[in-house]
Amino acid sequence: MGQYSYLSHLECPKCGLIYHTTGVQQLCTCGSPLNARYDLDSLKKVWNPESLLGREMNLWRYHELLPVREPEHVITLGEGMTPLLRMPSLGMDMAIPQLYMKDEGLTPSGSFKSRGAAVGISKAKELGVSKFAMPTNGNAGAAWSLYAARAGIQATIVMPVDAPLITRNECIAAGADLYLVNGLISDAGKIVADKVRSEGIYDASTLKEPYRIEGKKTMGLEIAEQLGWQMPDVILYPTGGGVGLIGIFKGLLELQELGFITGRLPKLVAVQAAGCAPIVKAWEQNASESEFWSDSETIAFGINVPKAIGDFLVLDAIYETDGAAIAVTEEEILSEQRLSARLEGSFICPEGAAAFAAARILRANGWIQDNEKVIVLNTGTGIKYPETISGDVPLLNPGDTIPKALT
Repeated sequence: MGQYSYLSHLECPKCGLIYHTTGVQQLCTCGSPLNARYDLDSLKKVWNPESLLGREMNLWRYHELLPVREPEHVITLGEGMTPLLRMPSLGMDMAIPQLYMKDEGLTPSGSFKSRGAAVGISKAKELGVSKFAMPTNGNAGAAWSLYAARAGIQATIVMPVDAPLITRNECIAAGADLYLVNGLISDAGKIVADKVRSEGIYDASTLKEPYRIEGKKTMGLEIAEQLGWQMPDVILYPTGGGVGLIGIFKGLLELQELGFITGRLPKLVAVQAAGCAPIVKAWEQNASESEFWSDSETIAFGINVPKAIGDFLVLDAIYETDGAAIAVTEEEILSEQRLSARLEGSFICPEGAAAFAAARILRANGWIQDNEKVIVLNTGTGIKYPETISGDVPLLNPGDTIPKALT
């Protein structure tokens, strides 16, 4: 019987410094996020795809490749193993016959942020953390508040006043200390940084602790397993902070080293909104880091991140896989959201709709080629964004009849 986790150490991807995993670690001294590393040489001797047979159908089925050392510290609400759905009608409409959606709307908090929260909170509990603070565009704060409540950890959340109302209510329901800022997530981040500095509490900001990404990488592990360890050609991801895309890339590299998958990795595509596209601009300039995007604005609120701390890791993942970065308009986002619901019955979030819109554009210009297998990440459920859909609905009085259709 092997270990529960094969976590070995933390490593800085910029300067190469090594850190231990027995205490709280935030950023490297050089300012870079830290990566969790595993003893893959030992793990590959005792772990293979057959090891997963009969395991519980959530992300903890991959516990050897996750950072929590003892199972009693696992905090779970059943997150993970979301459906990988064929999208035949939408795919036909886009001329992508092998179009799939990884649907993260079916997680406990309604978004993929449940993954990062589950692993991040579990590891925080194992490290003895009793309180933390974080900025959020909404969904991460909601997820971390809910998991913190389950773990008995106190959460302090700061989100923009324009964040989706339901995410605000999730934080309140979970008993988090919630604050709204009349600004962007970058403004919320400065307020959190001040509290962390003055009170010495745990900083759960994106990539300022090393374990959120480990939860996100399970999207990549699941996609590989759900496809029978065969790789798709393209994965499109709506990118704000970019942790999901970084995580998917990290997870696939680890599977490659373990021998679970072979051949070339899928081309990774970072999708942003035209009103906030710092990664796209950096990629178009072949830059290694992005610049702050002033006056950012988009209905896809989760990707309204003017400057991501892990931007260089997002760009690395794109470059290393011959991927791309693309921006889509608000009109394209809203159109794709409606099409997905009408053609497939999937009410997706605007961030997911942005990724589908990008797939349509990349197919039309030939970047996505004939018969390529394409996976789009829908990062949350559309019901969290009720304001994105509207229509004129006739009002009937009791006893009225429904008019006959004109067609």
